[in-house]
Amino acid sequence: MGAGSVGVFLGARLAAAGHTVVAIGRERLGRDIRQHGLRLTDLDGFDLRVPAPPRWALAPDDSLPRPDLVLLTVKSGGTALAAAQLAACLSAGTPVLSFQNGVENLATARAAAPSLRWLAGMVPYNIAELAPGHWHRATSGELVAEDDALLRPWQQRFTQAGLPLQLRRNMLGVQWAKLLLNLNNPVNALSGLQLREQLLDRSWRRCTAALMAEGLAALDAAGIRPAQLSPLPAAWIPAVLRLPTPLFRLVAARMLRIDPSARSSMADDLRLGRPLEIDALCGAVLRLGEQHGVATPRNAWMLRQLSQLPPREDLAAWASLRQEALAGV
Repeated sequence: MGAGSVGVFLGARLAAAGHTVVAIGRERLGRDIRQHGLRLTDLDGFDLRVPAPPRWALAPDDSLPRPDLVLLTVKSGGTALAAAQLAACLSAGTPVLSFQNGVENLATARAAAPSLRWLAGMVPYNIAELAPGHWHRATSGELVAEDDALLRPWQQRFTQAGLPLQLRRNMLGVQWAKLLLNLNNPVNALSGLQLREQLLDRSWRRCTAALMAEGLAALDAAGIRPAQLSPLPAAWIPAVLRLPTPLFRLVAARMLRIDPSARSSMADDLRLGRPLEIDALCGAVLRLGEQHGVATPRNAWMLRQLSQLPPREDLAAWASLRQEALAGV
């Protein structure tokens, strides 16, 4: 449900492994797949033409087969609507695994569709649409979902489809750890650079470090311990990002194992004129800080500015915005 880059990639790999998959997404993407076929690649050299792509639909309805499992991959702003649409045509208790950014989507979904069984998940990697019908996994990692008895049989099925799935108990720590890493998304969108190029620019790294440091302070005050999703503990990452670039290259070599084509989903949304997920990221840090008396001015600034961006053709305004983003970090 919400088959954009992540949804298409996950659904297509499951379809290629023999599962019956229905992808619900934008008409353009379905048309691209019909016209160009469906190709999946990754930074490890994987390259597959999917012989039988998922069935495409524009919305859930009673004509679709009843699913054993729903993967929710809509952007955070569409969670309530998607949940209500699913509840209108699915049986009570149907499991829905949220593979979304942010930490607040499950609460939103449960409020909108209490009849469905909501499960927490996390996608660690970046998926880029390189061409019509061609999706590329540009970073590494393994899917994570909550350790629920219903998902244990699916763990092997996902692994057999080339999508290793970890099951963990502390999903709140996992989701917050991913959110901390995702605070690089608005920085990447503002910079206009590819992810790897941006990470090799110390000024932009320091901007990300400032956002993450505020998030860590808010989490500490709330008594929430972020999980370790990268080779480095979450608490070390801001200091590593602030290192001079030659030293950063050495210390963070695994962090830089990123395909040159990789860009953040927020950068894609900005380029395509779509709403940005900024409230689900910086807004969540701001709200947690307010609840526990921790100031988060950099996240507040990012939320405010990316919620009211200048026109793309106003180059002077964008240059000023970038200068302000880099100031004081």
